[in-house]
Amino acid sequence: MSWRRRIATISPIACSGTRRSDVDLIVTEDDAALSRVAATQIAEIIVARPTAAIVLATGSSPMATYQELAAIVGREGIDVSRLRVFQLDEYLGLAADDRRTLYGWMRRGVLAPLGIGDEQVVRLPSDAADPELASQQYEAAVAAVGGFDLSVLGLGPNGHLGFNEPPSPATAPTRAVSLTAESIASNGRYWGGAELVPRAALTAGMDLLLAARRTLLLVPGAHKRAILQTTVRGPITPEVPASFLQAIPGVTVIADRAARGEAPLPEPAAAGVGVGAA
Repeated sequence: MSWRRRIATISPIACSGTRRSDVDLIVTEDDAALSRVAATQIAEIIVARPTAAIVLATGSSPMATYQELAAIVGREGIDVSRLRVFQLDEYLGLAADDRRTLYGWMRRGVLAPLGIGDEQVVRLPSDAADPELASQQYEAAVAAVGGFDLSVLGLGPNGHLGFNEPPSPATAPTRAVSLTAESIASNGRYWGGAELVPRAALTAGMDLLLAARRTLLLVPGAHKRAILQTTVRGPITPEVPASFLQAIPGVTVIADRAARGEAPLPEPAAAGVGVGAA
């Protein structure tokens, strides 16, 4: 099934507010174990599909996972030269060489350690003169590879995926968005204060993310406990964009015990660790 047909299939479910209970949940002892399990799953997908199209989040949640992935790739000799990597989101209004660009963070924290070249990456430009055109070009690039094979996502404090801020429907396309005050405050810790965070961004659309064949949602820390509960057990609503993950197949949520807490979440899935397992 094409990614366009998949999003058409899930949209009625998402709009109806009904919930499916087949989201896999893996609970790890701590953030370090979360990173190992997530990295192993990503590595297994790359081994199975060396030409995979993968969209990768930045932010604090996945960085340790990428470090673990780089170690597995190096140790196991996994070929990443044919991957296509897509940037999940990017601030707008910054020069391409500004230290605050999310692509710069991605290059330092993900691409360089993995040995992935710039030519393998589809970017969202921080200096886009025409954000609408840049969004259309990004969506065309995703269509050209048949959609995402894997999306690696963090969970925003307000339930955003990428910068799909509330409210974002399941059909929201790649686009320019204004950041919420909550996201600006959250991002301020990366750059030395909220005043240094751009107020607008480009984000891969919900339509693309929900059509991914596999999704890993990484949720570490007690501060994510409430939004994890809402995402996995709450109603499906544009007010919590991540809640749409309940309505699609192929989703694995990996949370540590601090994030899981004692809330009545679904029973954890078995953490089957294969490639590069210590």
